[in-house]
Amino acid sequence: MKAVIIGGSVGGLFAGNMLRARGWDVRIFEKVASTLESRGAGIAGHDELGRLMQRAGVAAPTRGIDVDGRVAYDRSGAVVARYAHPQYLTAWSFVYRRLHEAFPADRYHLGKELVGIDRSAERPVALFADGERVAADLIIGADGFRSRVRQEIAPEIQPRYAGYVACRGVMNESLLSSDFRDRIVGLYSFVFPGDGQLIGYPMLGPDESSDPGRRRYSYLWYRHTSEAGLRDLLTDASGTEHQYSIPPPLVRPEHIERLRRDAQARLPAQFAEIVLRAEQHLFQPIYDVCSTRIAVGAVALLGDAAFVARPHVGIGVLKAAQDAGALVDSLEACASQGLSPAQALRAYERERMPAGRSAVAFAQHLGWFIEHGLETPWSEGALGQTPEYLIRVSARPMEHIPDDLARVMIN
Repeated sequence: MKAVIIGGSVGGLFAGNMLRARGWDVRIFEKVASTLESRGAGIAGHDELGRLMQRAGVAAPTRGIDVDGRVAYDRSGAVVARYAHPQYLTAWSFVYRRLHEAFPADRYHLGKELVGIDRSAERPVALFADGERVAADLIIGADGFRSRVRQEIAPEIQPRYAGYVACRGVMNESLLSSDFRDRIVGLYSFVFPGDGQLIGYPMLGPDESSDPGRRRYSYLWYRHTSEAGLRDLLTDASGTEHQYSIPPPLVRPEHIERLRRDAQARLPAQFAEIVLRAEQHLFQPIYDVCSTRIAVGAVALLGDAAFVARPHVGIGVLKAAQDAGALVDSLEACASQGLSPAQALRAYERERMPAGRSAVAFAQHLGWFIEHGLETPWSEGALGQTPEYLIRVSARPMEHIPDDLARVMIN
């Protein structure tokens, strides 16, 4: 059986390696012409992620950083909540690199842009910009939140702007003040400055080192931004407005300067420091994607191509891996009964749709106060979320989400 996977990031690599382990002939096609290895940031090292990596034929993460728990600060820098929740943080690049090394280089094709899928014949055919046509028994869309595969099978599903932007930055731990290194680096920190929410955490160094002093520190500051403000942010110096996001080198200097001024004015001094010293700032508009179908015939979606949950839940890589595992399980179960890949995908869709909808809904719940421009999650008109609640539930496995939350939150 032949599979074509569109998208060469972690979701596509999880699916590709799992399918190859079960005898499938798999080819992965990635639109970007260069390696994706330098992309991504820190991620939580869930036990289940390790098990799914082993299913994909690679070792579970062995390098990471232990944080002792979670702590929340107010605008003045005073501690307002603590939660004893030790975590193991690893890096997106660590996971990607292992999965990429395990997949045959001659079956992984860079610079291949999908322009369509022909589903008129018995087997779907992937159509590429260079004119190549590849028929397969199964096509998997693992091509992210702007998925071309989703556009082919469910064009009505489009990313919905959530009303805020995540400003991200990374710096070497050695550049932090000694006080910050001693008191804050070893914790997963939340700040409620009256202007969204900031999160800070340590991450592996560029050489995957977890040694103190050789690691990096990352911040993510969610800030309410109007539609007009988003359009302005996505417009570069030449006047070109980019769709959905903008490459860091094209962000106009005034946006960086405003971010730094606001950090000095609104953040506790110790956290303003990391914004001011970050090596580069990335502005990530936050979107929801909630699909009403993730399989049509022998074409399926997984990972962010299927559902995009806001980063508050921190399960993007894990969900992509779970999707891949569920897809392979459905294919195996149906093959044992003599059923087709298309029939298997219907079973996959029934299993993963509820999980995807719940992830989107829970992330909307956690970001509701930012989306609506409220100063804090406990402000009048908010959902009554306390700092203790937010730092606790954002660390919980998705299985603890109330069953009816998707119906309440998704709009």
